[in-house]
Amino acid sequence: MSAKHPIIAITGSSGAGTTTVKSTFEKIFDREGITASFIEGDAFHKYDRAGMKEKMAEEEAKGNRNFSHFSPEANELEILESVFEEYGRKGTGKTRHYVHDEAEAAAFGSAPGTFTGWTDLPESDLLFYEGLHGCAVTGDVNVARHADLKIGVVPVINLEWIQKIHRDKISRGYTTEAVTDTILRRMPDYAKYICPQFSQTNINFQRVPTVDTSNPFVARWIPTPAESMLVIRFANPRGIDFPYLLSMLDESFMSRANSIVCSGEKLDLAMQLIFTPLIHKLMDNKRRAS
Repeated sequence: MSAKHPIIAITGSSGAGTTTVKSTFEKIFDREGITASFIEGDAFHKYDRAGMKEKMAEEEAKGNRNFSHFSPEANELEILESVFEEYGRKGTGKTRHYVHDEAEAAAFGSAPGTFTGWTDLPESDLLFYEGLHGCAVTGDVNVARHADLKIGVVPVINLEWIQKIHRDKISRGYTTEAVTDTILRRMPDYAKYICPQFSQTNINFQRVPTVDTSNPFVARWIPTPAESMLVIRFANPRGIDFPYLLSMLDESFMSRANSIVCSGEKLDLAMQLIFTPLIHKLMDNKRRAS
């Protein structure tokens, strides 16, 4: 953790909705005149698309049918931690981009399924990470200890699967069967490496649908925010102005001493209300440390 060079880490699995949270933070940064350096978890995968297929085939031949991007072995977590550490110490670091599709290929000049080259991060007020392992802690790596604000995005599991299936089919051209196979293959690593990170976070946002999602593999539509409730859990409720939040979020209520429940339509507003003062605090600490 670093007062002079703060780091915000957004953690959630594929299809969780971390990109939506990133969009809200971008609005806050723009409004508050804050310059952020952005890094994506995909940039720290160990293998490109072809290499990952080869590695999965190799692992399956050994009897391991569950090798996935969720595992430390498929990622450069040591490099990710070193980037966090360097940024916190000096405000510098490096990143690259994983090219997902043709649109990104045109933008970055690299083929889909490959990485761009490593580049230096621009000078910035803070570092913003969005991806799978922003709060990862393993026997060899502790990424979480370097982040000043850690946020989990965790839809209930069936909703997460529905979102992933629809996104991967529409945006990436995969079949339902292919996405389902990926979901099932990742489950052991999801339980072992993704879920524990949500005990490291300062705040978790969990969307709970109020419509039937009992068979996510045949769902025709993603439940809308209006068809969902949002559970916001604070690891440390001290200093959180709950009466103010309850007054600003219509029909919200507290389900526990550290949790607020509101309509899923209030996600953006809730994040604006919660994160703006926390970002002000990070910037105040930064100014005092400079």
